[in-house]
Amino acid sequence: MAGMRGKETVRDMVLSLAAIGVVAAAIYLFGIPHDEGPKGAGVKTVNYRVELATARRAAPYPVAAPEPGTLPKGWRATSVTYRPAAAEDGALWHLGFLDQHEEYIAVEQSDGKPVPFVEEVTQQARETKRTQRIDGEDWIRYDGDKYDALVRKEPGVTTVVTGTASYGQLTKMAAALTEKKG
Repeated sequence: MAGMRGKETVRDMVLSLAAIGVVAAAIYLFGIPHDEGPKGAGVKTVNYRVELATARRAAPYPVAAPEPGTLPKGWRATSVTYRPAAAEDGALWHLGFLDQHEEYIAVEQSDGKPVPFVEEVTQQARETKRTQRIDGEDWIRYDGDKYDALVRKEPGVTTVVTGTASYGQLTKMAAALTEKKG
């Protein structure tokens, strides 16, 4: 009898686990909402005018941002930050967008050390040595596994347009930028 009792216990345990698995699967399939909307549907749009005005007064360099109406229809700002100078990072400006295809595009600026700044905001993209002329300015192309970028290094500020979007979309953002101080 002792041998029989052990087999019943294992059989009962397997049946119990199967019953729990069925209940867990039912809860997962029918009880938990699943996000099946468009890629950026849950991302909120932000108004960046106040932060832009503040950054332009505080930053030691002309802050770059697109003027209203200069971006294609469907583009929307999703994040904005300005951080005053902190050690070697310098003063940092960030303005993030989603384009009409829900691809990410960001404008990043700093007066800190260019190489670590570019590496960080481009997710380790590599310089290609290819330049692109946009509105009379030369931008260097960077290729990356996650982000591509257009980079312009000037005395006192490095400007980066980066993201998951194509170079065509990054170019549209770079062309829309206006740099102002104060």
